[in-house]
Amino acid sequence: MTSDSHWHHLSCQVAELCVRIPASAGPAVLARELAALAPELTFRQVLSRGGWYRLGGVVDANNTHLSDNLETWAEEQLAAHDDDMAALCEDHAGRGLRATRLTGRTHYFVAATGAGATDFVQIEIEELQEVVCHSLFVAEDLPSGIEELVDPRAADLPCCTAGEPIGTPFLRLRRLTPMAGFLARMRAQRPEAQPIHRFVQAWEASSAGAATQFSNHWVIVVREHLDRYRQPVLHANPVAALNGAAPKFAATFGMQGLALHQAMARYDKAVGYPMAWFFHMLTIRSAPYALAGAVIDDVNAGFNYLSDRDVEVVKEWLYQPYAF
Repeated sequence: MTSDSHWHHLSCQVAELCVRIPASAGPAVLARELAALAPELTFRQVLSRGGWYRLGGVVDANNTHLSDNLETWAEEQLAAHDDDMAALCEDHAGRGLRATRLTGRTHYFVAATGAGATDFVQIEIEELQEVVCHSLFVAEDLPSGIEELVDPRAADLPCCTAGEPIGTPFLRLRRLTPMAGFLARMRAQRPEAQPIHRFVQAWEASSAGAATQFSNHWVIVVREHLDRYRQPVLHANPVAALNGAAPKFAATFGMQGLALHQAMARYDKAVGYPMAWFFHMLTIRSAPYALAGAVIDDVNAGFNYLSDRDVEVVKEWLYQPYAF
């Protein structure tokens, strides 16, 4: 097992790589550079997800940065004005200050570290572009509090996505996650298995796990925050590594028997592994939940088109459903 210090060192190397490589280089170049950093691993890009943003900083009328963190700047400015929002607005009105946002696209790279479904390391590299967003301290629409100043409802995502770019796109390491270790930490939080653990167990028990590596077809979106007692709380959701739309599950309500089997087989073939219909049913909803019940009804009626291991996986889900 690779040590935490090794992953920390690799994380620092990847962060430095993101500073050196232009965003225009693309995921293929990043994958080659990652392979050079860790030749014992075989990194490959499996997914890119865009269409998101996060808060940026503050610029003046000439697009000169006053702060890279809008929330921190707003809190410090309000404190400097004795928590008087009206005084803050009066002081900055007419200066042409504007907020920025970082619009992003996340590239996911994975490399196997063992034979198990979760034996892989996942690297998330963000491709970011800072854009000018909403104006601050506009006379006819002054904010009444920090929340309205930082992220007013009128400043929606489409507006900011089309905003004036500041600088060139750049890369930034979001996180490096040894997935088996993360899910083990997550499992230790609660005595019962969480949905992500059951999902992975179902994969390993099914025909899918015997046919292909989990990380060939999935990334795991992880999140960590502190609760009110300052204890870490971990979350994880599987996301299908589909660069494009999922295939359509071509089945009609009430379909059963041979027709249902053929519809499932076509779907699995389009995705590239057996039982894809089941795992996509739980995540991207390309198949209805009722499909699981219809399949078991067929099994009980003598239509044995699923292996015993897959029948048990479906029955286990019907006995105790979960989803993402």
